[in-house]
Amino acid sequence: MTALSEGSPETASDAPAGFTRGSPETASDAPAGFIQGSPETAPDAPAGFIQGSPETAPDALAGFTIGVTATRRREEFAALLARRGARVVSAPAIRLVPLAEDADLLAATRLTLQAPLDDVVVTTGVGFRGWMAAAEGWGLSADLGDHLGRARLLTRGPKARGAVRAAGLTDHWTPVTESCDEVKEHLLAQDLRGRRIAVQQHGEPLTAFVAALRAAGAEVIEIPVYRWLPCRDGSPLRRLISQAVSGAVDAVAFTSAPAVHAMLGAARSDGLEDALLAAFGGPVVAACVGPVTAEPLTSRGVRVLRPDRSRLGALARALARHLPEHGVTRLVAGGHRLEVRGHAVVVDGDLRPLPPAPMAVLKRLADKPGHVVSRADLRTVLPGSAARDSAEHAVEMAVTRLRRALGPAGIVETVVKRGYRLACPHQPTP
Repeated sequence: MTALSEGSPETASDAPAGFTRGSPETASDAPAGFIQGSPETAPDAPAGFIQGSPETAPDALAGFTIGVTATRRREEFAALLARRGARVVSAPAIRLVPLAEDADLLAATRLTLQAPLDDVVVTTGVGFRGWMAAAEGWGLSADLGDHLGRARLLTRGPKARGAVRAAGLTDHWTPVTESCDEVKEHLLAQDLRGRRIAVQQHGEPLTAFVAALRAAGAEVIEIPVYRWLPCRDGSPLRRLISQAVSGAVDAVAFTSAPAVHAMLGAARSDGLEDALLAAFGGPVVAACVGPVTAEPLTSRGVRVLRPDRSRLGALARALARHLPEHGVTRLVAGGHRLEVRGHAVVVDGDLRPLPPAPMAVLKRLADKPGHVVSRADLRTVLPGSAARDSAEHAVEMAVTRLRRALGPAGIVETVVKRGYRLACPHQPTP
């Protein structure tokens, strides 16, 4: 697998003194659509700033909101993020439907046992273990184990390989990329005419994979060990889509390709698919556990954050490296050092969570540090009901709450009859 991590913060050449904005860099040799690089701490950052925190630091993700779409092990993954200080929004995109009693799986297993197998493609560890458990329930485990033991077992990744070995079987080959495409190419490089191949599905049909093997002359038996279906209650996922589109979350983490498809499908049904893809192409990080999970997004031109290993812990660490470097605005205002994060601001090293309206105002002021921003301009960024109030009242209330939350006086200045500005150490241009 191509190791993908995060880029270093850049200082905009036209930004005022004391202002640093994290922005991702893409390495010239990185695969298209992938964020790559390595985290660095800017050597000239002002003293007292919170720099890119170590990936295991308890406050690395403090001030950031991350949407989690996982179904399996979602509590574990959410805990990994929360342990680093993140605010986690849980919105399971799919549900796993085991097929232990499913007629299709039983029929596929019986078909498998009718003649020797040449190759078996094992795509997931949980799927392989489920298949073996179902066969045991049907009294077919000995026969199935014998057939599998005489075949070449091609495992898609280390989890599948581990499940095969745990069953007392020997794996034949595992691709470096953990990709079904590489397994397919490995098989197609051989003469498949007359070969009998069982392909374990991983939640959705591998239509192109199976078709290519059959076109090459193989007899293919599809093993539907489990399947993914949309969650019965789709409201959490739809709320997360709205939050992503509005920028209320800093990242959305995906641990399976079906979850990506489910989120895009839900957004499409609500007329928000283009807006969601635009958000992933802009302020919201799409973080995927591996290349298979990332493919539905990268095929649409979305740049994804991907760890160097397809593991939940590695994905949490990748987010803990990336967001503090690229999801912040650092500046000096009123003699105080600020770090504007997703839903919080760090003032002289002290993390201060902010409500949505004051946060929106602060981010807009931070877009033009030291420059006057009009009340009319600020009103356009106010969320929800605040934007429906009168311009004067809504903006004044948001600024009052912002000043109170920031603590020290003099960070946000009022410019009579013009608007507000952050008191950065330079004179704004006319």
